[in-house]
Amino acid sequence: MAAISKKRKEALAKHDLTQVRSLLEAAQVVKDITFTKFDASVDIDVRLGVDPRKADQMVRGVATLPHGTGKTVRVLALVPADKEAEATAAGADFVGLDDYIAKIEKGWTDIDVIITMPSVMAKVGRLGRVLGPRGLMPNPKSGTVTTDVAKAVQEVKAGKIDFKVDKTGIIHCSVGKVSFDPTKLAENALEVIQTLGRLKPSSSKGTYIRSITLSSTMSPGVPVDSTVSSAQ
Repeated sequence: MAAISKKRKEALAKHDLTQVRSLLEAAQVVKDITFTKFDASVDIDVRLGVDPRKADQMVRGVATLPHGTGKTVRVLALVPADKEAEATAAGADFVGLDDYIAKIEKGWTDIDVIITMPSVMAKVGRLGRVLGPRGLMPNPKSGTVTTDVAKAVQEVKAGKIDFKVDKTGIIHCSVGKVSFDPTKLAENALEVIQTLGRLKPSSSKGTYIRSITLSSTMSPGVPVDSTVSSAQ
């Protein structure tokens, strides 16, 4: 195991990582205990009281983070020729159709989000074997299969994220970077939590949001009050 630096040891000693905190406090603690040489991502993990094996308890959705993710999102727009200019103007990094489909079939996946249209899903659908395991397959529920390609591209570039509960009942997504002000991290995290609240399945019984944790790429998790209703 790698040795813990003196600075990190001091920071960890200063904070009780079993203490449940507000979003703002947790964001500050994550910043205090992160000592990476790069601008680490800050992530939120929310354990839900759902059974993902049941179709009516599969929680999936999108949230637009008010302060963005801090990441440069590479967007591919798989669109017909008459929509290419629109997608390019909206900020898509790669635009086309058949050429990119052929490229992906050969294994190219150097992108973060793919946006496409219902009219070309018959072609895009055959990429499921390559894109599915990487979480890149466009989906109407996440807004990546749409007739308004320009709007979808702009939203993704502005900080729109999509999430899906994993098989253990946990939602995991990024809410910014360690360089963000703690208030911005807290407000981004609150947007995810509030979105999850609106997506509660009617068949979910008992406590819906079981636990919330904030962490950075290289930090321990910091517990957050699961009844949180504000970013403070």
